[in-house]
Amino acid sequence: MAIIDRVSDLVGPVLEDVGLEMYDIEHNGGKLRITVDCPGGVTLDRLEEATRAIGHVLDEHDPMPGAYTLEVSSPGLERRLRTAAHFAGAVGARITMKLGPHVDGDRRVQGELVACDASSATVRGDDGALRQVALDDITRANTVFVWETAPKPGSPEARTRARAGHRNKAGNAPGVPDEASDDAEVSQSDPERKAPAR
Repeated sequence: MAIIDRVSDLVGPVLEDVGLEMYDIEHNGGKLRITVDCPGGVTLDRLEEATRAIGHVLDEHDPMPGAYTLEVSSPGLERRLRTAAHFAGAVGARITMKLGPHVDGDRRVQGELVACDASSATVRGDDGALRQVALDDITRANTVFVWETAPKPGSPEARTRARAGHRNKAGNAPGVPDEASDDAEVSQSDPERKAPAR
């Protein structure tokens, strides 16, 4: 069984216990990055709790050979899209994709993700045209966070917003994320971990 599969089997139940879900796992050389998510966003306190719980179960079962750095983070403002499940969860969002050199035509695609299945994603470009792309042809993709533009003071739109009390939970201006929401990536890193002596 591959390292990522072993880690996923161990970490999945731990995350469920703390009310989180696995978004992604990446193993690159000496770094193990686990991205977690939950409805409403991941707070720093929950991320710290998850980091401790994950570190404990990995130390106990030792699925990784040698020393490594564990990083646990939230997806952040602009989520990396690597799997069909990631794309399915981003339908309706604005995304950008870079395609492989073997693909004919424009290799950079940006627009609204309107559909996705197990093998392809369909994007509506700014010109309204639809483009279907095979997931295997995508070398990198992520969501694009679009900041709201604040209306000019004194404009009709500004007065309308003021009357409507257009404020988010933290009382920030429209488009500014709450401090502890999922809109701001937070991460926790453990220093190098070593497999226990056998």
